[in-house]
Amino acid sequence: MRIVLGLVLYFGLTAACAAQGGAQPILPRSQLIIDTGNGPRPFVVELALTTAQKERGLMFREGLAPNAGMLFPFKRERQISFWMKDTQIPLDMLFIRKDGTIARIAANARPLSTAVIPSREPVKAVLEIAGGRAAQIGIRVGDRVRHFADLPN
Repeated sequence: MRIVLGLVLYFGLTAACAAQGGAQPILPRSQLIIDTGNGPRPFVVELALTTAQKERGLMFREGLAPNAGMLFPFKRERQISFWMKDTQIPLDMLFIRKDGTIARIAANARPLSTAVIPSREPVKAVLEIAGGRAAQIGIRVGDRVRHFADLPN
């Protein structure tokens, strides 16, 4: 009986740990538009608002729709660094200033890398989209991001 109970506990804990790594939380969504030289580009983004949501980001995802992404807003403008540990898909990281302009684009960040990707200047938010998408639709440094949600200041 103890062996059976021990096996049940072992496999139950193993399954729970695996599910925790792969289970995707449900985050609030919002629309944003990036004004590019080629016209406005709409996206539907998940909002990473809490520290835990920001730490998890797009980790463990197996794909990302072309006009989807995740927005990481911060309460105050500051220098930010991201990495791709446990992120299985390439991403473009758009570092956004307080005025909504894009300060930097880190294109095609390598999946599963622990290399630090810095903003290089104070920013108010980071938008992650599918790797290569920024170049594909003409998003450039200096373009403006318009966001249609009330975010904490």
